[in-house]
Amino acid sequence: MANTTPEGWLLIALFIAATFGMARLLGPWLFALYEGRAPRALAWLAPAERLITGAAGRATREEQGWKAYAVHLLVFNAAGILLLLLIQLLQAGFLLNPQEFGAVPFGIALNTAVSFVTNTNWQSYAGETTMSNGTQMLGLTVQNFLSAATGIAVAFAIIRGFARRETKTLGNFWADLVRITLYLLVPLCVAYALALVLLGVPQTFAGSAVATTLEGARQTIALGPVASQEAIKMLGTNGGGFFNANSAHPLENPNALTNLLQMLSIFAIGAGLTWCFGKAVGNTRQGWAVLAAMMLLFAALTSATYIAEASGNPIHQAAGVVASAGNMEGKEVRFGIAASALFASVTTSASCGAVNAMHDSFTALGGMIPLFNMHLGEVIVGGVGAGLYGMLLYVILGIFIAGLMVGRTPEYVGKKIEAREVKLAVIAIAILPLFILGLTASALVLPEGLAGLQESGPHGLTEALYAYTSAVANNGSAFGGLTATNDWWAYTLALAMAVGRFAVIVPVLAIAGSLAAKRVTSEGAGSFPTTGPLWVGLLAGLIIILGGLTFLPSLALGPIADHLAMISGQTF
Repeated sequence: MANTTPEGWLLIALFIAATFGMARLLGPWLFALYEGRAPRALAWLAPAERLITGAAGRATREEQGWKAYAVHLLVFNAAGILLLLLIQLLQAGFLLNPQEFGAVPFGIALNTAVSFVTNTNWQSYAGETTMSNGTQMLGLTVQNFLSAATGIAVAFAIIRGFARRETKTLGNFWADLVRITLYLLVPLCVAYALALVLLGVPQTFAGSAVATTLEGARQTIALGPVASQEAIKMLGTNGGGFFNANSAHPLENPNALTNLLQMLSIFAIGAGLTWCFGKAVGNTRQGWAVLAAMMLLFAALTSATYIAEASGNPIHQAAGVVASAGNMEGKEVRFGIAASALFASVTTSASCGAVNAMHDSFTALGGMIPLFNMHLGEVIVGGVGAGLYGMLLYVILGIFIAGLMVGRTPEYVGKKIEAREVKLAVIAIAILPLFILGLTASALVLPEGLAGLQESGPHGLTEALYAYTSAVANNGSAFGGLTATNDWWAYTLALAMAVGRFAVIVPVLAIAGSLAAKRVTSEGAGSFPTTGPLWVGLLAGLIIILGGLTFLPSLALGPIADHLAMISGQTF
């Protein structure tokens, strides 16, 4: 643990403790929405909900089975992709364009539309030089809200699958979408944006400001409605920055306090959903066990990232560079190694993708851990909603294995887990490695794919592997050297993002529908306990083993080989 500091370890420990606190704070709020009622403090917004749902008609009031829920969700998201695509293509004559930006090229526009609708927020462009204020606000920010609400709605659906008994319905997608947006995302983001403005984040319709430097030169500083996008970017685990440098930019993330708030807000809703799950199934200890498994994985992987970055680069040490500071390459001196390593782990654990340091400049092993976080799927808190339903897929597999151990039909929170649920869970989990490895292999042998890589050797392999992992896992972060603006990368990444989102959501909803139709059985003497340390360890171990066995060969050829080369003094 060379060069780590007590302060760094304290920051990580306090962050984990705060995550458990946020779960208890936001859990009841989310549970009220899950039950279809307004939180008591926001009951005054009920007339707005009635106005919206009344205008929509019966579609927002009738209960839906899993197929109807899925169809409505898919149609709504397809419409979102089309609308955002049109906004970008018509940007030149659109409202709020003080920069007078032209239309976004079609390939980048399609990639961006799919990216923001799928809660990925992969960005193949520099925001301050490509997207007008109108596109940022009415296009990107709107989809930040709606994609986050969609993920939470799916989480509510699978919770209902476990909590309901002998029914064919999972709620109503439109009603869930309206309540989540109106009672949760909008109020939180208004308060959060105001706090960010007070802490120095700009919120203005101006396109830029001109400043005079100490040398007397004139500098144009890009501005815009940053705080409002920053709030939903973090709370909704979207990650798409207003500026190209994302949360490393001083106008998006001015100081240590905003940095801490951003990290906490990334985990806030995902942690709260675990408590909501426990409350819905009648045993909050179930929710705490799920969150404990998430935090066990998070603590181990964050520690590994911090140690790797604090240890520094052996090539620099051999050259006589001071090693006590560790690896500061690609990091903001305002935040240092501990806060940068923690941010990298938070954003890749939660499929947010916001960055306050460049992951491409981490050490080989330090950069491997954020990559591995995404390889595990959206399970370590994950995207809002997606983290819970991603973890519950592993719960189904874990309880199936545990049930075989005790010689009983597997059951979880009173629901028998049978062949249909296990098969659907395997399909949803297998999507991740199938598309990540398949697309990476294609990019590494085709000229169109190789054209986007800046690096060669194992680092170049990691660059491509990270890009497709980020896309399929709906994360959105990237190794900085990749040029993803050619047609190959624009279209294949768009495909990866769409598949990673919707090819998981549909099996999850099918599982929810199957579970909701089952009766609840009482826990017996032979039932496997799912609230204690044994279950938490089994669940965390299963996730590590599946992720490790699937991706270990590619990690060995990429970051591990890069690390061994670095030790011998070779770089790529």
